[in-house]
Amino acid sequence: MTKPVAIPEPRRPVLARPSDTFARLTPLGWTSGLIFIVALLAASFVLAGYFVVYWLTADMDFMVVYSALLLNDGQPAFFPHPAYFTILGVKLWFQVLHHLNLLDTYSLSRMPPASDRLAFDAAMTSVIRAARVVAWMTATSFVVVFAGLARWLVRDWRVATLATFAFAFSGGVEFHMRVLRSEMIAGCLIIFALMTLIAVSRRPTIWRPLAIAVAAMLCVLGLENKIHAILLIAALPLLILPFGGPASASNGFWSNNARAWLATLTMALVAGLLLRAALPLIALGLDPTTAMPSLHPLLLGKFGVYQLGLLAWIGAGMLTFAMVRRVCLAETFAAIFAVIAGASLGLLALFIEYNPSNVVVVLNPIEEMMTFADQSAASAIDSGNPFAAIGLFLSGVASVLQRYTFVFFTSPRPTVFLTWLIVPGIVYAWRRGERQTATQSALFMLCAIAIDSLGIRRGLKVEYFIFTDPLIIIAGMLLLNRMNDLRFHKWAYPIGATLVALHIGVSQAEPIRMATARRGPEPICEWNQHYLPLLPMPWCELPAKRP
Repeated sequence: MTKPVAIPEPRRPVLARPSDTFARLTPLGWTSGLIFIVALLAASFVLAGYFVVYWLTADMDFMVVYSALLLNDGQPAFFPHPAYFTILGVKLWFQVLHHLNLLDTYSLSRMPPASDRLAFDAAMTSVIRAARVVAWMTATSFVVVFAGLARWLVRDWRVATLATFAFAFSGGVEFHMRVLRSEMIAGCLIIFALMTLIAVSRRPTIWRPLAIAVAAMLCVLGLENKIHAILLIAALPLLILPFGGPASASNGFWSNNARAWLATLTMALVAGLLLRAALPLIALGLDPTTAMPSLHPLLLGKFGVYQLGLLAWIGAGMLTFAMVRRVCLAETFAAIFAVIAGASLGLLALFIEYNPSNVVVVLNPIEEMMTFADQSAASAIDSGNPFAAIGLFLSGVASVLQRYTFVFFTSPRPTVFLTWLIVPGIVYAWRRGERQTATQSALFMLCAIAIDSLGIRRGLKVEYFIFTDPLIIIAGMLLLNRMNDLRFHKWAYPIGATLVALHIGVSQAEPIRMATARRGPEPICEWNQHYLPLLPMPWCELPAKRP
């Protein structure tokens, strides 16, 4: 009897598993990757920032340091932006270094006279370098905070790591990391408020109104450091609306029961007390004729018109979100009172180093901004012709789109390369059925373009990138988080690696250009007498040098 011979089955071909682009681009993990990013920032700061000659990036470096030195002498200081927390931070840092015997010239009275050039140069070098450390610490801290909030927003830590890298090596962060400017604190605080609002819009908790209060406070604090932040604040209600879903409805605590209304009443009481404390500041802002008579109202010959419009816009956005996402009435009112409480608390920060001019500028930001606008923008506003303003805005949009191509208008802004992928990504997400994600990213991009278009009136300088770069990065992060299966595409890694290289290379172009610039300090004399009246420069004839 013959036994049947078993015929082996043919081997099936083993298909190669596509490589995970996310894993290849983030080999260090979350914590080590964040440490590596921070270390790269420190190295960039030391190599092209800290040791740069003190007058090479004078502009706001000098103005902020001058104000801090004045405050340490007990004298009032005012700067139009107004760079409030930037100046306070430098002032406090100088005091700490002086207490540790690391900085002798911590106040203006200790500054050597300009007639002693060697002593003056040595003193200014020490204070400017000390102040640059504040800029580096601020930027690094904000990168870490952005990383934590990005991790809160997206499920995949690798997407959060890539977004943090893009933020850390964006043109705005790289510029502000080594130069004292007011935009860094302003822009980042409002972006952090936006990310907080996005997170709590998705996750209903008992403490959601408190998170909204924190976001409102951050917005006011940001405005106190740079009045241009009003544009980003105005965009928040529109940016928040597409977020959330069925899970955004109020949880059980806020189901219009007695406990919920008691919590709402408590929030109303807190808001009333804080608003009452802030009323003197608000009254000064609505009638600034005594503190700043040169300021003229923007609309209808009265101060406070567009400010009320902005408040109404924010309230309408909150009510719309509440109706669409089925937020209970008790929580809705608690959130409105939370905004009042948070904004009032933020406004009270102006009492830390009270100056009436700071209050007026913060509460009338557009009026102050118009004093720095170019002639075409001022003429369009003064003419009262809305079509002139619209035409000016559209020309700004065209100029921004030209800059986003990078080919027709180069700039030290690596974030523009992300737009090359985000725009087709929005179309792809929409066709794939991810309508909500596509809408979210599209709104972020439209707001970035709109804000940049208004910034064109000041030349859309690199310092203004910090207001819109995060919007572009978050738009990309949202798309990547929802369509992370694209990480297995054969072109994903080459494109991702190219973007990483471009971010590092392009972001360092401006710092290297600044560090290697060959120019003298003479242009400082154009504004030295106006902004630094008590700090004459050795190479300027005015103001007169004290012996």
